Parts: sequence; C-alpha cells; structure tokens
Amino acid sequence: MSQKKAVIIGAGIAGIATAIRLAVKGYKVEVFEANGYPGGKLSEIEQDGYRFDAGPSLFTMPQYVDELFKLAGKNPADYFSYQKLDVVCKYFYEDGTRISAFADTRQFAGEIENKTGEPAASVIKHLANSADIYSITNHVFLERSLHRLQTYLRIDTLRSILRFPKIDPFRTMHKANKTGFKDKRVVQLFDRYATYNGSNPYQAPATLNVIPHLEQHFGAYFPDGGMYSITQKLVKLAEELGVKFYYNSRVDEIVVINGKTKGIRSNDQNIMADMVISNMDVWFTYTRLLSKYPQLHPKKILNQERSSSALIFYWGIKKQFASLDLHNIFFSADYEAEFDHIWERQDIFHDPTVYVNISSKLKPDDAPPGCENWFVMINVPANNGQDWDKLIAGARGRIADKLSSVLGEDITSLIVNESVLDPRSIESRTSSYKGSIYGTSSNNQFAAFLRHANQSSKVKGLYFCGGSVHPGGGIPLCLLSAKIVSGLIN
Repeated sequence: MSQKKAVIIGAGIAGIATAIRLAVKGYKVEVFEANGYPGGKLSEIEQDGYRFDAGPSLFTMPQYVDELFKLAGKNPADYFSYQKLDVVCKYFYEDGTRISAFADTRQFAGEIENKTGEPAASVIKHLANSADIYSITNHVFLERSLHRLQTYLRIDTLRSILRFPKIDPFRTMHKANKTGFKDKRVVQLFDRYATYNGSNPYQAPATLNVIPHLEQHFGAYFPDGGMYSITQKLVKLAEELGVKFYYNSRVDEIVVINGKTKGIRSNDQNIMADMVISNMDVWFTYTRLLSKYPQLHPKKILNQERSSSALIFYWGIKKQFASLDLHNIFFSADYEAEFDHIWERQDIFHDPTVYVNISSKLKPDDAPPGCENWFVMINVPANNGQDWDKLIAGARGRIADKLSSVLGEDITSLIVNESVLDPRSIESRTSSYKGSIYGTSSNNQFAAFLRHANQSSKVKGLYFCGGSVHPGGGIPLCLLSAKIVSGLIN
C-alpha cells in the first residue's frame, strides 16, 4: 500500500504542528508557505541590533509543545527549553496604582488586596471559578471537534452538559467581574482577559473568565530563545520527521473533483495529495482558494463579526527601565469607552490601554547593551477601510505621551528605530482577513459553536486548522486545532 500524502497550506504554528502529527502517523507531508519564512504571526523582526518577536508574546500551556516532541519519540528538553515567570505581568493604572501579577495565586491575591483593598478571598474565589469553567469546557470545547456526533455521546461530555450553567454563558464577562469585585481596578484587570481572543468584555460571555486559569494555574513561561524559537524548534522536528517545507510558494487553488480534494495548485503546478489541510484564514481559504466553488462557501460563517486587530510599534529604546518587566500593561482610565471605540465606532480611543513586551529582560542579546526592545501594542478594530495612516500617527503620539507620563521619562527621545504593524500589514503578511488576529470574535455565548469546523462537510479530504477555526486563536488553541485535525484523519 502506497504512503498517503497530505498537503498543508501555511506554515503557521497550527500548520507546523499538524505536519508533525501526520508525519508521526506515517503520512508524507508537504507544507506550502507564501512567505519566505515559517511561523505566520509567530515570526520575528530584526532591526539595527534589536530583535523582536513579531506576534504572540505570551507563552502558556507549554505542555502542548512538549507533546509534539514526545509523540515523535524525542526528549523535548533536547530541543526546546523555557522558564516559568514569577511575575506574569505588571499593571500600571492612571491613578498611580501598580500591581504585580505574581504566578503564585495567594501572593497575587495578597498583592491585589494590598494595592486596592479588594479582599484576597475574592480573587481566590474568582480563580477557583475560572478553574471550574476550565474543567467543564476543556475536554468538550477545546480538545474535540464540536461538529461530530461522537463528541456529544461521550460520558464526560454529558457530565459537562449537566454542569452547563456553571460556565456562566448568559451574562457578560464584565457583569460577572463587576459582581465579583468591588474595586474597579480589579474588575478592569480581569476584564482584560477578553482581549486574549480579540473580544469585548462588555459583550463577550462570562465563560471567557476561564482564561485567567490558564495563566495562574498552568503558569506563564518564556522560551529561552524567545517566542520565535517555538517556530524554529518545531520546524526542525518536522524536517527530521521528513516533512518538506516550500517557502515563497503561494497556493492559488485547492483542487476539487467530484466532491473530493485532489491537491493544490501552486506556482502554475498541480500538486496531488490525498488530503489538504488549510492553515490559512478560513475566509481566504474559501474566497481565494475555493473561489471556483461558491456553492461550498459557508456564507453565515464568512459573514460573522471578526475579532479585533492590533497596532504594534517595534521600538528600539536606548535605555533600560528597572520598573518594567517582560509583560507590562498600562491601563486606559476609561475601559468601556476604549472598547466602544474599537467595536462601535471602529476607531482608536484617545487613551488606549498599552501593552509593552520587553523580551530583552530575559534574553539580553535582543537589544544592545544598556538598551531594550519594546514591543508596544494596542487593540484596534479590524480593517474596514479606516484612514490607518492618520489613526497610526495620532495613536503613536498618544501612546508615547501615556508611557512618558507614567514612567516619568520622555519616551519619544529614547526611540532609536521603529517598525510598525497594523491591520493592513497583518492581513497582507499573514492572510488574516481584515487583519483580525483571532478570526471571528467571541462576543456572544454561541461563539464556540459558530466557529468553522476542522473538517469540511462538503469536500472529502479537506481539513482546517489555525486560529480562524475551532477551537480558536492563540498558540495553545492553534496547537489543539492541529491535534483535533490529526484525530479526524485515519
């Protein structure tokens, strides 16, 4: 019997993980990537002696990366190492409050009580509830396909269904947090987790309060080689397993004959395969690669609200700041107005919440001596034709002013080089429709069920992985999408 062949479109983290899993199962695997490098959003930028992780900067659930090496019979430590963070994030408020989110739950709760007066018991109770939501949803919503009958016939699924009210799907995340905490600073801190999948805490279901559990229970980590090393090490593993990567190889079409995929067309060549797995945004998968087959397009899914996007400044800073850590958040004084601007007005609030990631804190060679590499990000709406050049210019000045005010230093004078990533370039570089980072938004209680399935119901041999399909965006969920796809393929 001849070896079956799988073609994967896109060398994002989910595509690479799927390639590894299928290679382990004995498939011949080829990955076609439009860019000249792997990783998709999980890539890097180098400029004038500064190195930046271009996209995802928070590393949680490292066991999903380790699992790939173990599946291949390898020792993960021989390839990939990381350190657990003692402080997950530092929070800076406009009123001068500063909170360190310690990895230790009781220390974190104590810090919040000391800085805000919010009882530590309230924080511990909230995190216990977060753990409950995880225990109910993990095996059903995250690790299995929601689009197969078998999922709903399992005993653990039935148990989760009986506990469904416990996941708090019928009120918003903000309302749940406002009920659980008295101090508005603490409410804001926990509301922020909605942004982890590009959603709005004033609209998204309180089920998303599961997210803090991933940080506080499983921990946050930093790969010793930076975030891009995740991509590099997994590509190395895949290549050792015989996976072939073709870069600068844009796929133009998924070939479908009589309801079955027969491969792809790239660089004016037909590449035959027994199955095709698209790691491209599902919107572009249909509108570009399956444009000949409009009858196959899931119109309701393709018309869903998109997640938010991001505006990122990569700044080389000619100074070091002892008050800053790896992850830092500078909160807006009016969080609700900020989200109103993103989601309702489709523009940027004058006082945005600013995230600053500084990998040189733990990887000193990412910046010259005495300097730091600042990844400066704000949440922005998806691209709907806004005047981005004007929005970017205004946001840059206000971000610099905000950071200068809080840190007591003129930040603008310290910037020695700069690159910018906005919704337009996110779309062009990563084929993310409208620059939305997480595919569709999670701003309603049925969002988990409305995401595109990992297997086509209309085309035999066609599968989907990555942040635009089930179970969602972010490194852990992308890796789980690869696991689900591998499980669907015999």
